[in-house]
Amino acid sequence: MIPASAYAAFDPNSPLKYWDFERRDLRPDDVEIDILFCGVCHSDLHAAKGEWGDVNRPFVPGHEIVGKVKAVGSSVTKYKVGDSVGVGCLVDSCLSCHECEDGLEQYCNHWVGTYMGMETGTGKPTYGGYSSKIVVKEHFVLKIPEGMDLAGAAPLLCAGITTYSPLRHWKVGPGQRVGVVGLGGLGHMGVKLAKAMGATVVVFTTSASKVEDAKRLGADEVVISKDEAAMAAEAGKFDFILNTVAVSHNLDPFLNALKRDGTLTLVGVPSEAHPSPGVQGLIFKRRSLAGSLIGGIAETQEMLDFCGQHGLTADIELIPMQGINTAYERMLKSDVKYRFVIDVSTLAKG
Repeated sequence: MIPASAYAAFDPNSPLKYWDFERRDLRPDDVEIDILFCGVCHSDLHAAKGEWGDVNRPFVPGHEIVGKVKAVGSSVTKYKVGDSVGVGCLVDSCLSCHECEDGLEQYCNHWVGTYMGMETGTGKPTYGGYSSKIVVKEHFVLKIPEGMDLAGAAPLLCAGITTYSPLRHWKVGPGQRVGVVGLGGLGHMGVKLAKAMGATVVVFTTSASKVEDAKRLGADEVVISKDEAAMAAEAGKFDFILNTVAVSHNLDPFLNALKRDGTLTLVGVPSEAHPSPGVQGLIFKRRSLAGSLIGGIAETQEMLDFCGQHGLTADIELIPMQGINTAYERMLKSDVKYRFVIDVSTLAKG
């Protein structure tokens, strides 16, 4: 076994604290990674607090992982020691079902999460990236483009692919008017990506204080979504709207903002369901309401390469591992622009 250390949640209500544990020995197709940076996602907080069901404890969150290859198994061909690599939200799947064969491992019925999963073969819990190292099957390791800022790259492994995948699936590009609902960890990446794809980008936000920042990130326009008159003025103008908000809210104003055949895609997962949208708004303009979940491995690599070509990374606040509990408190208040990233080199006992 390979010794490792982490910050872990020992119960739903206590702060995360230091923990020594072990990673599995390398299999022939495994890559051992020394973790340098790990992004902090709202999913980490929900899982650590048991809000998505029971988890094995001690529980180690973190699925926005960037590091350097430490060692490789005997059959590994894509990576070598010293390579800059990433690991996202999944570390295994069956690799033989229709979804996996289509490169959509995230929709495999047997995919294994970077945390909240069970390792294939060992039956032991998976532990995430708030840790010194990780061992991952080669297929699920991603190459970080040369020259990309490694700390800023970490959130791309979740926030980046969560927004990139629907933008690509619904073929966002030049000549389209695209809305992004919410300007947080997901939304700020949605703005950057949609703009880089050539779309005219409009941010919907409830906060007037975010107007200037939205424009700095690339938005062409900003609409205050709680202003009913402003929302009514947007009716029928959008080809596609990406809704990143993870709080239950009325979807009708955003559906009404779509053109005929437009699509509103949800990527935020609220703890309580959204109110049901009005059927007329869908039927009479042949509009669609859809959802999307991260991306497969090939598409995630495509996203990283796209970001490398366009000079895109997340806007981050770098924190020491010992600051994670304070970061959770601030994240609940939306007090971050726009993603916390842990400097894992600060991981130390005490």
